[in-house]
Amino acid sequence: MLRLLAQVSISLMANAVGLIAASVLLDGFSLDGVSFVVATVIFTLATLILGPLVLKIALTSATFLVGGIALVTTLVGLVVTNLLSDGISISGLSTWILATLIIWVFSIIANLVLPLLLFKKTLNINSSNNK
Repeated sequence: MLRLLAQVSISLMANAVGLIAASVLLDGFSLDGVSFVVATVIFTLATLILGPLVLKIALTSATFLVGGIALVTTLVGLVVTNLLSDGISISGLSTWILATLIIWVFSIIANLVLPLLLFKKTLNINSSNNK
């Protein structure tokens, strides 16, 4: 249970990083203060729930999508979040495509780096072990 909570926390933070990066890098992508927190939660829940569903659909009827499951899930998560939340605003097809790519890349990077920073003691990573 503790591991699941840690994974969800990391996903929330990583998705927040991705959403902020998209907001900073794209003119057609904006975040709205407090609603951003709600949008991040909705986006994270959507991607966590839709990921396995998209994978199952891809495996049964669209095997060419298997390699891009994370991208498809990110895009679908953005659509769901945009429909359910006032926390983000996305305008233009190119913004949708670039936002999907930016959020995906930054979320991957954050998912790799955040555990090392936040759970350094738990993971038993320190500079004295590297010497």
